[in-house]
Amino acid sequence: MRRIIAATFVSLDGVMQAPGAPEEDPTGGGFQFGGWTFHYFDEATGAALDQIFDKPFDLLLGRKTYDIFAAHWPYAGEDDPIAVLFNKVTKYVATRGDTALDWNNSRSLGTDVPAALTELKKGEGPDLLIQGSSDLIQTLLRHGLIDEYTVLIFPLLLGKGKKLFGEGTVPAALKLIRSQSFPSGVIMATYQPAGDIKTGSFALKDPSEAELRRRESLK
Repeated sequence: MRRIIAATFVSLDGVMQAPGAPEEDPTGGGFQFGGWTFHYFDEATGAALDQIFDKPFDLLLGRKTYDIFAAHWPYAGEDDPIAVLFNKVTKYVATRGDTALDWNNSRSLGTDVPAALTELKKGEGPDLLIQGSSDLIQTLLRHGLIDEYTVLIFPLLLGKGKKLFGEGTVPAALKLIRSQSFPSGVIMATYQPAGDIKTGSFALKDPSEAELRRRESLK
């Protein structure tokens, strides 16, 4: 079976919008901090990306991210190893419109994206790697289709912006598989789903009268 892996840049407060450049995605009221990852990239952070792209993969993209990538990577040159990879692999695209997918090896997922991806996951082939695509991620979260998260967390707070765990988030436990920190302050952490959330209590076995009154006041 194929896995769906979300590999995402996020700020410490969970924003993933426009990490690469000011013009990348200013939507949603004029996002002002596009390009927020730029000054954190160094040799160690680049090596972390190499780890992400080291295994065979196909790309899984929402339409907005697809358009950003299609306007960049085919023109980046053959001396850019990421461009060579992205131009070669199959691109599966969640798109509602009829605009052609002109980037080579691009395929539309059709009108029912969760169903199409459920079938793709049953088949043989490399993992499906999500880049960007915050809207698509919300759909996949709602349907429980993401098998692994590799998150590069950058040491800054962006406030408003599109978030990795946004409106599609369903409560669930995660298991940390591996983590690594870099001199720039960036942390890379990989998580897999780990079932339902388990709760417990540190409250006194016999709650005090003050605690009982406090609980009553919350009703």
